[in-house]
Amino acid sequence: MSNPSLKKIGINNVSFGKNVVVVEPANLYGCIIGDDCFIGPFVEIQKNVQIGNKCKIQSHSFICEWVEIGTDCFIGHGVMFINDLFENDGPARGNKLFWKKTKIGNGVSIGSNATILAVSVCDNVVIGAGAVVTKNIEDPGVYAGNPARKLRNLKK
Repeated sequence: MSNPSLKKIGINNVSFGKNVVVVEPANLYGCIIGDDCFIGPFVEIQKNVQIGNKCKIQSHSFICEWVEIGTDCFIGHGVMFINDLFENDGPARGNKLFWKKTKIGNGVSIGSNATILAVSVCDNVVIGAGAVVTKNIEDPGVYAGNPARKLRNLKK
């Protein structure tokens, strides 16, 4: 019987703004976290991710490479970002040439267990719990479902 190669989770090569709180264990590497952010436990934020000021990332969320999150955003528990859209009849298998970028605007709230594919989401959007966002969201409002669709405008 052989021994496995063990890798430790941790925080490596991260640029932190002021007043950031990270609850460990967390796996953060090669990313930028803005001022006044909260990162819950069991969160992974990969390299080439940028998170704006005043964001809250709840536990068990996964933010893959090439995601940009604006300011004053809320990412619920267990939210998954996906950058491989299986465009070549299957997974990219680490070939980053096929990975896509995701851009989340300012003032966006994403409910628990939502899945966000490589899309662009405009400012002032609420994405419901469990939603699957497969297309760009270009109009502020409340979105839910699989695939996510607009339910209503936000109240002012």
